[in-house]
Amino acid sequence: MWREIKQPAMSQAQARFLKELRLRRWAVRVTQWVFLVGFLLLWEMAANREWIDPFLCSQPTEIWRTAVEMAQNGMLWAHIGTTLWETAAGFLLGTVLGVMVAVLLWWNSFVSEVAEPYLVVLNAVPKTALAPIIIVWLGNNQTSVIAVALLTSVVVTIMTVLNGFLQTEEEKIKLIRVFGGTKWQIFQKVVFPANIPCMMNALKINVGLSFVGVIVGEFLVAQKGLGFLIIYGSQVFKLSWVLMSVVILSVLAAILYKAIACLEKFVLRKRQ
Repeated sequence: MWREIKQPAMSQAQARFLKELRLRRWAVRVTQWVFLVGFLLLWEMAANREWIDPFLCSQPTEIWRTAVEMAQNGMLWAHIGTTLWETAAGFLLGTVLGVMVAVLLWWNSFVSEVAEPYLVVLNAVPKTALAPIIIVWLGNNQTSVIAVALLTSVVVTIMTVLNGFLQTEEEKIKLIRVFGGTKWQIFQKVVFPANIPCMMNALKINVGLSFVGVIVGEFLVAQKGLGFLIIYGSQVFKLSWVLMSVVILSVLAAILYKAIACLEKFVLRKRQ
């Protein structure tokens, strides 16, 4: 009959360390919120007292009023929905295609060596410089915006994931080979599981890059979306539209990043 195994009691030093750790986390959160609220209050006060030009710099209350007004007439939700859809499409396509290409390059070292200089060059070229060419090829439509977002994220995904594949522990790979394992078994049992954290990091990077690609595309061709609001607002000197769009983009990017971080914790917990 199995006896119940009692967990050792927590020492005073451990309890004190955990308490200090919790206090530090709370202190960090509180400081972050204090900094944000203080910045907004200072911005509002500077605009009210005309330390800064409210027309050029706007102010938090004006941005909030603009957001509420546009949300009530439905315009804001249409722009947010368009940008989110284009970002999600570019993000998913860039991630899936990037991982597939990385697997191909890991699988065939000859193809990897041939493609390496081209990947380096593509990664170095500013994707915004290629956006007008893509728009000429694909037309003035939503497909062009998604293509720009895809191009912005796919090369980084390929290089990040491939680098992780190539740095997998060689001893584990040799062990599979000693027992007669195939290359597919090496990938399935060793390489892919070992690089799940690497792929999660690629997802985090792709969130920001996809937003960048979408906004650049919307600057050039869109008639709807947060990028369109930014460029149109700057042309007609409605700076509250511009800053409102920037704030919303920041919030959306933070939410998506946090969602991927939660997904990463869930996946790693399942692996353990």
